[in-house]
Amino acid sequence: MSGEKLQVRNLDLFYGEVQALQNIFFDLGNNEAAALIGPSGCGKSTFIRVINRMNDLIPSCRITGDVILDGENIYGPINVSELRTRVGMVFQKPNPFNMSIFDNVAYGRRMQGMKDKKKLAELVEQSLRKAALWDEVKDRLKKSAQSLSGGQQQRLCIARSISMSPEIILMDEPTSALDPIATGRIEELIGELKRDFSIIIVTHSMNQAARISDRTAFFLLGELIEYAETTKVFTQPRDKRTEDYISGRFG
Repeated sequence: MSGEKLQVRNLDLFYGEVQALQNIFFDLGNNEAAALIGPSGCGKSTFIRVINRMNDLIPSCRITGDVILDGENIYGPINVSELRTRVGMVFQKPNPFNMSIFDNVAYGRRMQGMKDKKKLAELVEQSLRKAALWDEVKDRLKKSAQSLSGGQQQRLCIARSISMSPEIILMDEPTSALDPIATGRIEELIGELKRDFSIIIVTHSMNQAARISDRTAFFLLGELIEYAETTKVFTQPRDKRTEDYISGRFG
């Protein structure tokens, strides 16, 4: 880990009069995976949507504080579509576009004007390899993405994100709709992706957080209660509320 890729300082978020996040301080290093845990509705998904400004799409949403990516405040004068290229997003339910496997991965770069067929083919292969999907789909790239299994679709969505060369990949419960084998594949993949990207993953599974993350953040009622090295959070939590959640007393 060399330096912090992302720094969040004194972040508050409101939907109208309702405060959904309060006084959040959070750092993410280069090539680091951070897991966000906590009960449903505690602000985890709201928080990751702050990092690529997806909350901009909600008219009543108001944000104060600083979100610094590589030294630049992303809530300053910034090109938001460029930001969303730098900060990729993988959702809970796989959402491949209704087009071929190849076109799913090539889509973003084509939209940015990449026309060279050879370059696109190389990009698609490289992205699918990084998403551990190439060997399974290389003979059917022209087939519909909808023909893939759920786990394959989710890895395709990861490949689609990778194709844009993001700096950070946000994952919002990426394995909650998948079976244990597909979940295991995605977890292995996250370990490999850390070599090239920083990752933030929202998860309901504490075992998953323990397996794949360097640091773990515990959210409760819109507050970041504790954020530390994963082993510390799970074995020596500083806050009683973290301990109660991890030991299953609530949530």
